[in-house]
Amino acid sequence: MSRPDEIRFDGVQVCYDSAKSYDELLAALLSDIGEKPVSLDDLVTASSDWESYRQEVEPRVGPSGFMLFKLIDHGAWIGKAGIDRKVMRVILGNPLIAITMLRHDVTAGLFAPVELLLVDEGEGRSSLTYVKPSSLMVVEPNPQLLSAAQELDAKLAALATKVTSGS
Repeated sequence: MSRPDEIRFDGVQVCYDSAKSYDELLAALLSDIGEKPVSLDDLVTASSDWESYRQEVEPRVGPSGFMLFKLIDHGAWIGKAGIDRKVMRVILGNPLIAITMLRHDVTAGLFAPVELLLVDEGEGRSSLTYVKPSSLMVVEPNPQLLSAAQELDAKLAALATKVTSGS
């Protein structure tokens, strides 16, 4: 029986507080990344090679460079356990960004696409939280992966700043 290799690493959680209500924050995010989840399987089926795949992906990418893959409404089920709070997990990404990391280490695919958590903080405020992708993907020295992951960090930070700003 083989023994698994374990590599310990530290993730970096980033939290943006917003003066927007939860509903306003969710609407701002979805207006950027799209309101209808995109099926990666459908994109693969619709394309025959990398160039046709790219052509399927590009029109679905929002202004900040991401598309919606899945919404998980934690608020809908945690209420059954007595927690009255709006909480939405958002899975988003862009295969054209992901490939810049997966080229250097396919295990980066454990953390691509990325996830955000939107939370109703009460009193008309909300928050957006995520774990910085580079802190999850780069667990051993790999300068090319680190560079690509840091570019993703910057794009994700720009999206978070954009959607959480203002009221």
